[in-house]
Amino acid sequence: VAPAPVAVPASAGDGRVVATPRARKLAAQLGVALASVRGSGPNGRIQAEDVEQATGQPVSVPRVAEGTAPAMAVATGNGAAAAPAAPAGQAFGRAGETVAFNTLQQAVVRNMNTSLAVPCFHVGYTITTDRLDAFYKQVKSKGVTMTALLAKAVGVTLARHPQLNASASEAGMAYPAAINVAVAVAMDDGGLITPVLAAADRTDLYALSRQWADLVARSRSKQLKPEEYTTGTFTLSNLGMFGVDRFDAILPPGTGAILAVAASRPVVAALTDGSIAVRRQMQVNLTADHRVIYGTHAAAFLKDLADLIENRPESLTH
Repeated sequence: VAPAPVAVPASAGDGRVVATPRARKLAAQLGVALASVRGSGPNGRIQAEDVEQATGQPVSVPRVAEGTAPAMAVATGNGAAAAPAAPAGQAFGRAGETVAFNTLQQAVVRNMNTSLAVPCFHVGYTITTDRLDAFYKQVKSKGVTMTALLAKAVGVTLARHPQLNASASEAGMAYPAAINVAVAVAMDDGGLITPVLAAADRTDLYALSRQWADLVARSRSKQLKPEEYTTGTFTLSNLGMFGVDRFDAILPPGTGAILAVAASRPVVAALTDGSIAVRRQMQVNLTADHRVIYGTHAAAFLKDLADLIENRPESLTH
């Protein structure tokens, strides 16, 4: 058996260390000298995992649609003048630079330009999530993720509303043979990828969660097969983990609809009996291709999705 390849320090011909933007940021936060880190990426490029391993920390994977808690700021409280803060947001270049699009980013650019030619419209809906949140707490310890829960709910609802799973083609309206829910994932070194949860309506929740964990892990290491990120028939985009109140998503080419999911947060709500109570609610916004999907189709789909999440989330285990 041939020995495993050994990662080598990443450096350009001019001695400059080659690392992803996230790896540079993480190294600055953890006080790690990049020059001493061995890179495991292409041509020895240093990845975030390499920095974590250099400090003895467990390697993390992208957390996509796994929660809805907003980021929290912690005050020092000692009255001392704070040191200049490092940039908190991700950037792919430095001030004064022009950075070429990488391969994934070029694909995003092409897709977004293509999307401009699609006549889209948007429909929003407010969904109460108290029962979904309680159910999630019960099954989280069994490996179930919120991404799988939402994808399963969307898949089951799409089975009742096949028009939302259709797309426009040169020959007319194309109805896929399966319901494949793609989930938008931002890559650390740029670009977006949409791992696909195949047959989301017919796959049980626990298998779907295992499938999602595998897809996320392999998307991080660029090991997904083309059919695992190009065969989505409906797309889910979740920014709830960042505390986002609402947003509209851009329709991916070749599909008829994408659902943008925002954060679930407590609000004061008026109940049907006229009383007032605190309920957890989230805003979802559907972007749809009007050549295939009409307003009544979108509204009926969202109404059924809300009914499932609000009243029968336990049925998603089947």
